Amino acid sequence: MAKILIVDDEPGLRLLYSDELQDEGYEVVTAANCTAAAKLLETEKIDLVVLDIQIKQESGLEMLQKIVREHKELPVILCSAYNCYKDDFSSWLADAYIVKSSDLGELKQEIARQLERLN
Repeated sequence: MAKILIVDDEPGLRLLYSDELQDEGYEVVTAANCTAAAKLLETEKIDLVVLDIQIKQESGLEMLQKIVREHKELPVILCSAYNCYKDDFSSWLADAYIVKSSDLGELKQEIARQLERLN
C-alpha cells in the first residue's frame, strides 16, 4: 500500500484528500506546513507527496526544491488553487501540477500514474 503525504494549510482539504485517497486504498499522512512535512519525510517512508504552493507564510516551491535535493526519486504533485504558478520555472521540478478542484478525479489519476511509474 502506497503512503501519500498531503501538505496543505487548509484543514478541510487535508481531510477531504485524506478520506478520498484512503477510499482508493492509499495510506495517507498529512501536514499543515512545510516544517511538519519535512519531519514526516525524515521519519516515515513516503511514496508520493501532494504539495500545496501557498502554505501560510511558507513556500511550497521552496519545499519542492528541498524534496528534490534530499529525496530525488520521490514524486511530487503540486496542487494549487492558482494556475499562474505553472509558468514559474521552479514548479517544473514537480512531477505534475494539478489545479485544485472539488472533483478529485484528475488528482487521483495523476497519483496512480506517478505511483505506477515507480514500479
